[in-house]
Amino acid sequence: MDIGIIGGSGYTGGELLRLLSQHPDAHVAAVTSRSKKGQKVSETHKHLRKIYDLEFEDLNPDDVASRCDIVFTAVPHGTAMQVVPALIEGGAKVIDLSADYRLRTDVFENVYRLKHIDPRDAVYGIPELHPEVAKQTFIANPGCYPTGALLAAAPLTAAGLIERAVFDSKSGISGAGIEPSEVSHYPNMAENIQAYKLTSHRHRAEIVQELMHLDANLKRISFTPHVIPSVRGILTTAHIFVKKQLCEEDVSKIYRDFYEDKPFIRLIKGIPMPRNVRGSNFCDIGFEIEKDSDRIVIISAIDNLVKGASGQAIQNMNLMFGIDEITGLWTPALAP
Repeated sequence: MDIGIIGGSGYTGGELLRLLSQHPDAHVAAVTSRSKKGQKVSETHKHLRKIYDLEFEDLNPDDVASRCDIVFTAVPHGTAMQVVPALIEGGAKVIDLSADYRLRTDVFENVYRLKHIDPRDAVYGIPELHPEVAKQTFIANPGCYPTGALLAAAPLTAAGLIERAVFDSKSGISGAGIEPSEVSHYPNMAENIQAYKLTSHRHRAEIVQELMHLDANLKRISFTPHVIPSVRGILTTAHIFVKKQLCEEDVSKIYRDFYEDKPFIRLIKGIPMPRNVRGSNFCDIGFEIEKDSDRIVIISAIDNLVKGASGQAIQNMNLMFGIDEITGLWTPALAP
């Protein structure tokens, strides 16, 4: 596969390049960046020295499509919609890592306060929830927070057992992007935790959309994010209030059955930790039932740059081309 990356200078672009370098069927044919045109990719992504000899190019979508079988768009929200139509018309398969196509057009415009210039449907690319990605030519890759939250709650949601869901997520600083900000400034972040957008984070719309896709009657869904002094990882604590009492074996069976044959889901005893998935495409899930209560606490851990972004995008790519979904991704986490 000849692969293009539009917007390859950020963290998700760098992670795509890192993972694709180990993919036996992948050849990166083009990486674009207007601001870094002519610079070596490895000058920006220094961990890729001797891995790539590519230079960033400033190409129009038609040129990228003509050179590539599939294109990843790793660009800011509102930018993908300007290039995706030409990529698709040029015959390339496309996976968009921005938010432009994850939501219904009216919801997107309300949440992101942008006019959508290319309202088209796209399958939401969590393969564990949407196996139909294998038959698509255009995928909307999910947000990192929704990936952790949805994988934690999907089995109980699909079983129609949830009365209310409250998600508390904590993310590493890389989720804020490669450009420095007040959130990522070391003195503000070291030995600190910052909660933000307590009730109004944009990713809540994705969580609501996808959970209601599984259970249209589930409407009480809350989400609050935090940034923690870590580079990678998202730990999601899902407080799930259920409609009836469930024992440990009930919940275990629901999750085992739902995630049967899903290679990147690891159901564990105990409490998942981001350090155990760092650098990998795995999602670890564990739970505990509160005694004499209607609450089940479900914990999920993912790497926000891999399963939360670039790794999941490659997992989608594999399925779109009829390749085993683990190809190029069956890599253990980094430890310690």
